[in-house]
Amino acid sequence: EMEVEELQRLLASMEKEHRNLLARMEAGEAELERLRKVEGDKVAQQDRSAQLEKEVAALREKIHHLDDMLKSQQRKVRQMIEQLQNSKTVIQAKDAAIQELKERVSYLEAENLEMHDRIEHLIEQQVSRGGLSARARSKSEYVSSKRLPGPKPLPLIRVVET
Repeated sequence: EMEVEELQRLLASMEKEHRNLLARMEAGEAELERLRKVEGDKVAQQDRSAQLEKEVAALREKIHHLDDMLKSQQRKVRQMIEQLQNSKTVIQAKDAAIQELKERVSYLEAENLEMHDRIEHLIEQQVSRGGLSARARSKSEYVSSKRLPGPKPLPLIRVVET
């Protein structure tokens, strides 16, 4: 009986140890599965990391390219602004020259009118001094000294060298 009891006790302890070993084996398998999953996640994360690094490199290249294009466009805009300012300066200078020429034309027209008036006055003085012989002149001579409506007569121009 003692042997049977001893065997039953050994059997019970073996069953207990068997259950403990089964539990440890299941825990080990679960840990192994978790580690495999973690390792798989790690590989997936490494793949994702590599993919993201490639995307970042491509985006950096695009940004660098866009920066170069932006700088080029800024240079073009600066050159265009400079050309525009130069053109404005040239236009202002030409406008000033045109205004000066207009003033000069006005002055010369006034001087021309004054000369015409003087000539008319001189002709009238000569006619009044000439007496009867001047009155006998033809009408065409008098008409040529008077202003006629219609196209303007050619201006009298005096050239002054400076």
